[in-house]
Parts: sequence; C-alpha cells; structure tokens
Amino acid sequence: MALIPPFFTDCVVAIGADDAAGERRWIASGFLYGVPTNTRAREYQVYLVTNRHVLAGLDKAYLRCNPHAAKPAREFDLSLFDGNKPLWFTHPDDAIDVAVMPIHFDLLQESGMQVAYFQGDQHSATIDALNALGVTEGDFAYVLGFPMGLVGQHRNTVIVRSGTLARVRDLLARSSKIFLVDAFVFPGNSGGPVVLKPEAVAIEGTKPQVAPYLIGVVQAYVPYQDVAISAQTGRPRVIFEENTGLAAVHPVDFIIETIAARFTPRLERRIQPHAEKRDLSVED
Repeated sequence: MALIPPFFTDCVVAIGADDAAGERRWIASGFLYGVPTNTRAREYQVYLVTNRHVLAGLDKAYLRCNPHAAKPAREFDLSLFDGNKPLWFTHPDDAIDVAVMPIHFDLLQESGMQVAYFQGDQHSATIDALNALGVTEGDFAYVLGFPMGLVGQHRNTVIVRSGTLARVRDLLARSSKIFLVDAFVFPGNSGGPVVLKPEAVAIEGTKPQVAPYLIGVVQAYVPYQDVAISAQTGRPRVIFEENTGLAAVHPVDFIIETIAARFTPRLERRIQPHAEKRDLSVED
C-alpha cells in the first residue's frame, strides 16, 4: 500500500557542487515546484526549491536525476549567475532559509528524464490549508532527500524517512517561521521536501488526513549542545553538538512568498529551452 504518490519522489533532485580539488560532491536536496501561469491550460512555471545556505557561495551547481527505463542517472549544469547577476533568489526575510530558481523543466523532459513537480495549486498545503485540515502535533509526515550525499550509485534514489509533527501550533498561529518534525535529518537533507502522510483513521473530534501534501522545506536538524567546563579555570573548553532528532522545516508559504517577491510580474511568459542546451538555468 503506497502512501506517497510515486511521482512525488520524481520531484526530488540531488544538488551537487565541485570542491576545491574539482571533485563533485552531492551536498544537498532540492525539489521542483510549479506555479500555475495558465490555470485553464494547466501550464506551470517550474522552480527549483532548496535552502539559501545550499546555494550561497556557489557559482555553479549540478542537478542529478533519472532517465526513464532504468538507465543511469544523469547530471545537468545549473549556472547560478548570468555575469554578475544571480539567477536564484531568496526570501526577503534573511531569517527564512528558502531559495528558488526558475529552471528549464522542458529541457529535462526533452532529455528523457523521469521528473515531475509539485503543482502548487494541487499538491501543496499552506498554513491556512493546514489549519483547515485540522493538522496538529502527532500527525505523520515524510522527509524526502539525500542525507550524507547518499544519492545512489546507478540511479538517483531518494531516501524517505518517516516522523511526526512534533511542534506545529506556533506556526499555525503564525508566531513562528518553522515547525518541527520528529525525524532524523543530516547534512544533505537540507532543501528537501516534507510531505504530510495521509491517514484514513482519526479519533473523535479530529479530521483524517485523506491526501498527501507538500507542507514544507527542510532547513536543518535542531542541535543539542553540551559544554565541557575546565575544572581549573571554570571556563568553557569544548562544546559538543548532537543531533536531537528534530528537524526544523519552513512552510510552503515561504516558497510562494519568495517566488511572488521576484517573479510574479513575469509568470505569464512561457520560456522555451534551446534544444542544444544542457544548462537548466533560466536567464532574464
């Protein structure tokens, strides 16, 4: 019995970058998110969504995704600048760790990739929608991504972890910029999607969650710090940091706000890729 639509995993991509030695490393997760540009014709402009801290400091990145028919995964260039002009953008609030970048989704399709995107008006739930659904602590969720750069050998293979919403009511009251999921995440999960798990059964007075929805973007794990104090001086000597098993997640609303702040006036423009291009970047 599947509780995640199979195409949800096809929305997730691995993000790579070259290190100082020129070796490619898979550093984070991202996913494809579509904003409707023509609701009657079901047309969407597709964006790569990830974290600000993932793309910061990079001039170029790479996306890894799968072709059809069990062929080996392929890598695509992602230029992050056009000259000195950045092609990716972040939320206006520096405290919100969300970045978006328009990409040539048509190029991925023309290249035979097995890719999909979350349709913003169909597959995602904003804070208002979560309130309407009656979402609360204890509801189940999935975290999708590539922890520790584990992207798979032959194919791009998304790792799915399950957990529960550990703290969400402060987000629902709009007094917090994050909610917490009780699920272990690690470096490499940053920028991956969090999906609400459908449940057919609910106790009296609550609502069953009958459909899966994209509900957020992984920011990072919540650390626990313990300080070793010098017996001689009484001053801190070493700080030990542990993973608490809690993941901080930004809601879908911040994806929408980031896109609206930069791209809304141009959403009606239909961008067609050049057949010979393999760089997925969309230039102004």
